[in-house]
This record gives sequence, structure tokens and C-alpha cells, in this order.
Amino acid sequence: MPVATDPRILVDASSRDDAAVFRLTPDRAIVASVDFFTPIVDDAYTFGRIAATNAFSDIYAMGATPLFALNLVGWPREGLPFDLLGEVLRGGADTTRAAGAFLLGGHSVDDPEPKYGMAVIGEVHPDRIVTNAGARAGDALVLTKPLGTGILSTALKQESLDAPLLRRLTRLMTALNRGPAEAAVEFGARAATDVTGYGLLGHVCQMAEASGVSIRLAPSPRWFLPRVLELAAAGVKPAGLDRNREFYGPKVAAGTCGPAMVDGLYDPQTSGGLLIAVPPKRLGALFGSLRRRRVWNAVVGEAVARGGRAVELRPA
Repeated sequence: MPVATDPRILVDASSRDDAAVFRLTPDRAIVASVDFFTPIVDDAYTFGRIAATNAFSDIYAMGATPLFALNLVGWPREGLPFDLLGEVLRGGADTTRAAGAFLLGGHSVDDPEPKYGMAVIGEVHPDRIVTNAGARAGDALVLTKPLGTGILSTALKQESLDAPLLRRLTRLMTALNRGPAEAAVEFGARAATDVTGYGLLGHVCQMAEASGVSIRLAPSPRWFLPRVLELAAAGVKPAGLDRNREFYGPKVAAGTCGPAMVDGLYDPQTSGGLLIAVPPKRLGALFGSLRRRRVWNAVVGEAVARGGRAVELRPA
């Protein structure tokens, strides 16, 4: 990609942040991101909600407020009825409304494989942007959704996921990161990112490298949704998991973690939670705010002075 140089460009792709940020005035900046993918569940309405939730997450990860969204649609005109597409779009519209934003249009193309997502625009004060690059040695790392959506979604495709766990998976992937983002901004988050396609380890690597620190994680079974480690041990995994391991593995000191746990840490997430770096003195206040918002959370590690690897896995 060409490198754009302009003082109004506050965040671009160079730091692998979740969205681009462009200053409009001294106290206003526009935040923009785009995301779309193929169906992850069978129900069209739920697919629309998940895809939209995932797209809005990039705006929340920057500490920004979403303003409006545009639909992005690929749809097989001759292969699937348009009533199904209507349900996908209804799911996206309901999520947009829940985010307090507006759905203002979009674009569609004829595509042999259905795809849906959004371009989302938000705003933030230029002095209050939460980026991938702000973590400092001593910061605690807090995760706001459990892991394992990729492995469980793969189990769903293999028809080996029971109905109660599917309902829990759906609730997780349709939960907006609005509350965690508000809490992170309120209580002094230094850095944040949403945990999506690169898995926890990939996104932690990106934060560590952008911030010039190493990050120590002490993996625990508590971080994962039910059955994730069991399914990983049985060889259930999405294709993206091994790609994440291949790319990020050289940056990770794996320590003594078992193979199923490591698979779970590389598992590509859909509509995952936020990973928030916060100074230890503000950790208690952040926990209190997340509890009031009924947001699941776990301290997953800490940032330390830069060492030989971006990420170190240590026993819990």
C-alpha cells in the first residue's frame, strides 16, 4: 500500500490498528473501518447480527463512538432467495440501532458465495484515541469475552455442537463491545484491540510489537468457552488457526502450554472481545465498571520490558 503522509492522518495501517483515524478539527477526528465475511451460522438474521457486531467492534476498539454504517453485500442472485438476504439485512439493521448509530445505505454485488458486513464510521477526540501502540511495561492485560468461537463454529459445521452451547456462542458473537469500550476509556486504557481473526496470540503479538514491549500470558482454561479445549484436543479447528500459528509462532515463546491450549490461543475469533491494557492502579476501577455492565472479564497477562519474543506463555 502507498504510504500517505499528512498531519491529519492520526492512525493508519502501519501500526496494525483496528481502524483508520483522520483529524477533522482540533477536537474531532473521524474513525473508519470495514469488515465482512461468509456465513458463520445457518440462521440468516443471526448471521447479519454477528457480521454487524464484528464490524462495529473495530470502532469500539479505538475508543470511538460509531455514527453510521453502510452495508456490504455479496449475494448469489440465482442461488439463494432474496427473502434470506432481507433477514441478513434486518439483523444488521437491528445491531446498528443497538449501537446507537444509523444505517445509511450500502452496496451489493452478484456473488456465488454469500457475504455480508459493513463499513462503519465513528468519531473520537484526537487526544482520546485508544490505539494498539500505547501499552507500557507494568500494564495489566484484560480480555472481555471468552475464547473459542472459531473452534465452536467449526464444530457447528460438523454438526457436533449441541443447542445450548450454540445459543451461548450466538449470544457472545452478537454482544456489542460498547460497554467494554466505554469502561476502557473511562478508566484510562493505554491500549486496546479487538480479538478477531488473528486469535488472541496474533493480536497480542501486534500490540506488543506496536508498543515496543513484550507481553506475558498465563493461559487458563477459564479463558475458553465450554468444550473448546476438548474439541481442540480432538483435532477440531478452523483453517485459519494453523495460518495464525505459522505467521505468529516465531514471535511466541510457548513455554509448557499443552497443544490444545495453544490451539485455543491461535483460534481465529469472530466478533471477539476487547483486549485492554490498563495501568495496575486503575485495574480495580475497570473491573468494577465491567461488572456493573455485566461484562465477562479476565486478566490474561501483563506487559513487560521488551525481551527476545513479543509474547511469552507462562504457567498459570
